[in-house]
Amino acid sequence: MSSEQHHFVATCPGGLEGLLADELTHLGALEVSRQQGGVGFSGPLELAYRACLWSRVGNRILLPLARFAAADAEALYAGARELDWTAIMRPGSTIAVRFGGIRPAVGHTHYGSLKVKDALVDSVRAATGERPDVDVEHADLRVHVYQVGEAVTLSLDLSGESLHRRGYRRPGGMAPLKENLAAAMLLRAGWPEIAAAGGPLVDPFCGSGTVLVEGAFMAGGVAPGLLRTHWGFLGWQGHDDACWKDLVDKALERREQGLPQVPPIIGYDHDAQAVRTALQTIADADLTGTVHVERRELARLAAPAKANAPGLVVTNPPYGERLGSDASLVPLYARLGDVLRREFPGWTAMVLNGAGAELGLRPDRRWSVRNGPIQCSLERFVLGEADRSPAAGTGEGEDDAAAPLVNRLRKNQRRLKGWLKRTGVSCYRLYDADIPEYALAVDRYQTLEAGSWLHVQEYAAPKSVDARDAGRRLRQALGALPAAADVAPEHVTLKVRQRQKGKAQYQRQGQEGQYYTVEEGSVRLLVNFTDYLDTGLFLDHRPVREWIGANVSGRSFLNLFAYTGAATVHAARGGASHTTSVDLSKTYLDWARRNLEANGHDAGRMHRLVHADCLEWLRESAGHGRDTGYDVILLDPPSFSNSARMKATLDVQRDHAGLIRAAARMLSEDGVLIFSTNLRRFRLDTDALQGLRAEDCTDWSIPPDFQRNQRIHRCWFIRR
Repeated sequence: MSSEQHHFVATCPGGLEGLLADELTHLGALEVSRQQGGVGFSGPLELAYRACLWSRVGNRILLPLARFAAADAEALYAGARELDWTAIMRPGSTIAVRFGGIRPAVGHTHYGSLKVKDALVDSVRAATGERPDVDVEHADLRVHVYQVGEAVTLSLDLSGESLHRRGYRRPGGMAPLKENLAAAMLLRAGWPEIAAAGGPLVDPFCGSGTVLVEGAFMAGGVAPGLLRTHWGFLGWQGHDDACWKDLVDKALERREQGLPQVPPIIGYDHDAQAVRTALQTIADADLTGTVHVERRELARLAAPAKANAPGLVVTNPPYGERLGSDASLVPLYARLGDVLRREFPGWTAMVLNGAGAELGLRPDRRWSVRNGPIQCSLERFVLGEADRSPAAGTGEGEDDAAAPLVNRLRKNQRRLKGWLKRTGVSCYRLYDADIPEYALAVDRYQTLEAGSWLHVQEYAAPKSVDARDAGRRLRQALGALPAAADVAPEHVTLKVRQRQKGKAQYQRQGQEGQYYTVEEGSVRLLVNFTDYLDTGLFLDHRPVREWIGANVSGRSFLNLFAYTGAATVHAARGGASHTTSVDLSKTYLDWARRNLEANGHDAGRMHRLVHADCLEWLRESAGHGRDTGYDVILLDPPSFSNSARMKATLDVQRDHAGLIRAAARMLSEDGVLIFSTNLRRFRLDTDALQGLRAEDCTDWSIPPDFQRNQRIHRCWFIRR
């Protein structure tokens, strides 16, 4: 074994340089120096092999081969061409070149790698007459070129591919968390010390099981590179095979001794597919029997009953690209904080917070890290006994503070119980800002696929309300709602309700694309809890839809501003002779089509879906004498719209009289026009409706679950 000293560079994700430096020092490295995105160190070749085998946070181990200046691509080629590549690479080895740097003189990375590759190939071909093949994915020899300005460092990549690829994850599997980031989370949480004392490890959102495997490797003294079969030094002429095999043999012995000492490591996930993937990952890592995984909702999370010492909760909860795109994560994070506080006193928790949501706990340390393209906050919490008491965190008990809200929810549920049983209503408003301190609307939906959901809308707080107080009360509410309504925390979604202007009124809130089926009487309708401000079903208009379904048999129906076509489905189900639904949104019309199909009706001649601006469509239809003679018309326009797709803005207070007159021209002789608006200060201009008789049916149209808010909408039945 050679004792010759070399200088090496280990690369790592940004922000992990300190952990990597400590790791290399522990492995015996000398002259350890941090630098951006990596650590320089010195030692014999054996040290570099140990770093390849044992580094948990590093990406690559590089051996510099040459340093030179290159002002342009030709100088880069010339510098690389000077090396004796036949003395570096084994005959028949495939190659790959990677080029990068900081403001490099050769600015195009692909061109830079191409010039070095050409130099290598030309050198070998001149010496042997043979041309090495390029294999970008699985090269036997990888060359790493790094240029800062004109200064070039050309290195051999001893690792071959990134060290985070341990060898236990199957290609194509879900991988939201890289292995070295998972290891960094565990190290910063103090897991080696916790495990040595016998403390368990729990991951409530285990996903594919990365944290669990890294935790078991760390606690059991398992080298993270032990399962890998491909290394960059295997195609290198200077490789010391005996030295490498000796290190591997020692690592295998250490694994056999260490794994039986691993404390309990437990993973949970509410998603059955994630659990199956985690179990496969654990099997591929040879940890079956060492790591336990099961399907469990967050609400049932608890510390292991027989823990020998306080343990560690470490997890990577779900998150979107930004919190605003998936506000449904807010209650999930709030509930996680509540569970941690109550169920894990004395433990440590480490949360990779990519949503920017608050847990209602105060972290003792924070680190900024990147998980792929997402900037995240790595937050560590020390959960003392004080955190278990109701007075923790906010100066008052979360449940005690939210007790008025919980009591009102339960009171409302008791009040509605008889009505719900008589009518069979399964989607209803449970709470609507009954208590001023909790300015929320809470709607309960019973889905056929996934049980109960709560759709929570936070009304925008007035400027007089302190934002911190509003945020604290929101966390209190979100923490209390799941238990109070007996709904899984993962089934609570949050939106912020405020006036939408311009294009904002049409923008999506998320991109999940998950639809669920609910029942309204004999009708089935699709709802979406995450992607839009509303779910696709206006619950306060339930009586109007039911009336339409009961009174349209054999009659024609026109739905203007049709939205997702819920009223159209009621009409079709009620035996309408034919229906027409008009809306400017293709998304909503497609939703309406799917709603029709869910009830056995096809969009077509009997049930037309018209993509058009309702104002223009009314003018054109009336002008050409088409589409007249509808027996029932529903006119429910938005309060305001200035969509770029409309030729004019729509203000329902200003424009309602003209809209009603235009729609009324489409009525049959004894037809009825149902006009509805959610504009709170709306006043019907009866003087402008000469020849029409308007009956105010607002009181009738507001269902029992909305009785507290008599201004939720206004409704008129209008006849000639």
